[in-house]
Amino acid sequence: MNWTFVFAASLLLHGGLLAQDWAKARLEKSPRHLEWVDVRNRDRKVACFIAFPEKKEKATTVVVIHEIFGLTDWVRGVADQLAEAGYIAIAPDLLSGLGTGGKGTAGFTGNDTARKAVSSLPPDQVVSDLDAAVGYVVGLPASNGKVAVAGFCWGGSQTFRFATRSTRIKAAFPFYGAGPTLPEDIRRITAPVYGFYGENDERVNSTIPVTEELMKAAVKSYTPAIYGGAGHGFMRVGEAPDANATQRSAREKAWKRWLELLGKL
Repeated sequence: MNWTFVFAASLLLHGGLLAQDWAKARLEKSPRHLEWVDVRNRDRKVACFIAFPEKKEKATTVVVIHEIFGLTDWVRGVADQLAEAGYIAIAPDLLSGLGTGGKGTAGFTGNDTARKAVSSLPPDQVVSDLDAAVGYVVGLPASNGKVAVAGFCWGGSQTFRFATRSTRIKAAFPFYGAGPTLPEDIRRITAPVYGFYGENDERVNSTIPVTEELMKAAVKSYTPAIYGGAGHGFMRVGEAPDANATQRSAREKAWKRWLELLGKL
C-alpha cells in the first residue's frame, strides 16, 4: 500500500489545506515581530519564518517542521502562537528553492504537487536544513541557547528522525508521526521524546508499541499521549473555524501539554 498517498488523503479529508484564510487572517493581526530569513546550508538557502515573543528575557527556541504540504499559513500560525506563549519559533521551508521561480512552498500550485516534492526530499538534506535552522536560531541574541524541535504529520516523523541525528536539542515533540524502526537510530537519541497522537489514527498509532519497545530497550525517554476522539491532523483541524467540540478539545489539551513540557526545559 502507498502510505504516502493514504497519509495525504487523510489530511485532505480532515480540512482543506488550501483554504487557510482563517490562519492567514490571524497572522496578519499578530502584534509580534514576524520575519523571513534565509539560512545558509552549504550551497542551499533555506527560507525560514521566525516569530519572536514580546518579553525582556532571553527565550527558549522551537524549530517547527511543517506537514507534507509544505510551509502553510497554519504552520506559520503555530510559530506565532508559540511566540505568543513566550518562545522564539522558527519554521524552515524545506521546499526552499524547489518551487517555480526558485521559490519554496509558495512556488507550488497545489497540495498534490507540494506533497510529491516533500515526499521526494533527500533525508540527509532535510536533516542538514534543520540543523542549519537550529544553528541560526540558537545564535540569536534573544535566544537562551535552549532549543526543542516539533513537527506535524510528515513533520512529526521528521522530528523523531532529527532527534536521532542532533545532540543539540533539549526535547522532541512529534505530532502524529511514526518513530524510527532501527535500534541503532534509537540509540543515538539524547533528548526526551513526547508524542502526541489522535485516537482515530490507526495507521500512525499502530507504530507506537514498536517505538515504545525500542526506546525502552535503549533506555531512552519516550512519553506518548493519545487524545480521545481525535483523528490525524487534529492540531490543525481543531483550530479551524468549523472544528467540532471533540476536535477543539483534543487540540486544546495537546497544546496545554506541549506548553507545560516546554516550560520545564
